[in-house]
Amino acid sequence: MMRIFYGDDRVEAQQEIKRLLGDGYEVIEGSELDVNDLPSVFLGASLLTDTRHILIRDISLNKPAYDELSKYLNTPHEVIILESKLDKRSVTYKALRDKVEIREFTLPAEIDFRQVFDIYRAAKTDGKRALQILGKVKPYEDPIQFTGLIVSQAIKDFATRPNGARERKVLKELSKLDLDMKSTKIDPWLLVESFLLRLSSL
Repeated sequence: MMRIFYGDDRVEAQQEIKRLLGDGYEVIEGSELDVNDLPSVFLGASLLTDTRHILIRDISLNKPAYDELSKYLNTPHEVIILESKLDKRSVTYKALRDKVEIREFTLPAEIDFRQVFDIYRAAKTDGKRALQILGKVKPYEDPIQFTGLIVSQAIKDFATRPNGARERKVLKELSKLDLDMKSTKIDPWLLVESFLLRLSSL
């Protein structure tokens, strides 16, 4: 089986590679492959096992070899091709896209501070309204970063009203939220949403 992974989040991609290929897989630098090497890579047998586990890195930088990939779709081995980026206009990509698994691994986009603070302010008076706004931005945000920004704003609020009972309660709830996010298997966004719904009653 052939799979293609690409994107700028190499850490997540590497974790998935290890999950699929296990430990001790072969690593081949695609940029150094000769076209004549491809049959032995994709079809060659191993003395120890019938199915080899192979990671090929950056073969798209080697156009002659990359253009031959579609000939090896029926490889008996477990092969993952890892790329930084893919040219989706290329003939090779179009030949592969419907025949192999292609997955993109991207780093979270930078959080829009203003949106986070708008959601936090809305939650102080109307939790449901805050969730409506959150729903529009949640697919593009990271819950840990999101919560960190809310904590920074809550600390600023407390600095302006150090004796405020509500500000103390908010910080206490945020401390609990942070602990729950790190110690439970509950979806972090569910924990964030629960906090936002409770915030107006604190």
